[in-house]
Amino acid sequence: MPAEFSRFVRYEHGGEIAFGGLDGEMVYPIEGDLFGSRTPTGESLPLSEVKLLYPIQPTKVFALAGNYLSHLGAGREPPEHPEPFYKPITSLAHPEQDIVFPKGAQDVHYEAEFVIVIGKEASKVSEAEAADYILGYTCGNDVSERNWQNGSIDGPENKDMQWWRGKGSDTFGPMGPAIAIGLDYEKSKIQLRLNGEVKQEQMLSDLIHNPVQTVSFISQFVTLLPGDVIFTGTPGTTSAMKAGDVVEVEVDGIGILRNKIAG
Repeated sequence: MPAEFSRFVRYEHGGEIAFGGLDGEMVYPIEGDLFGSRTPTGESLPLSEVKLLYPIQPTKVFALAGNYLSHLGAGREPPEHPEPFYKPITSLAHPEQDIVFPKGAQDVHYEAEFVIVIGKEASKVSEAEAADYILGYTCGNDVSERNWQNGSIDGPENKDMQWWRGKGSDTFGPMGPAIAIGLDYEKSKIQLRLNGEVKQEQMLSDLIHNPVQTVSFISQFVTLLPGDVIFTGTPGTTSAMKAGDVVEVEVDGIGILRNKIAG
């Protein structure tokens, strides 16, 4: 068993849900949760024998809009500060769980995202302090129905005033597979593959607003609690998915978040 772990998972095994350290293809159960001493029990389980769950249960899910120049496109100025919105907790989906398109959805896109996981209560923290409030990072997919979000290509009649269903429908927030602690994220790349074909790829150092800026800004207005998560925006361009597609989000040092589109 490793002396310490850099990645942790939440999993179900034998009807019980627990946290464990992840090393290669083995999971090492720990006592307690991720916010304490994380003491290993001395047991081990093959990764193939557990069901991975989204790795933390937040009280709030934030996501950022327009946080890469490559996604904003030519002619659009970057926002002066992080632009967060809410996704409901019920939008979260586990690794390997099917993404289900709700009735009426016609133009559902992937959005690969790097996700911040909060480690302790944060209220009005400075950027200099913010790193101490970050537990680690995971992968996310901010699934988005573009007609509901932006209006249909034939007119605005399908556009909602809010993104409540365009980005918040059930299963529209896959997250996982692990939380990486101590990750030097600026050296990591995020990549999305659709049916094995690379569709998005960017260095995380290209984030317009980095994790400490994001955590500090949000905490000035909304208290962040342990386990809360912040999706930090998607790079490049996106396109529609269809039934049977397999979408994978990978971040160096975290792992691969894989989901299939339900038929």
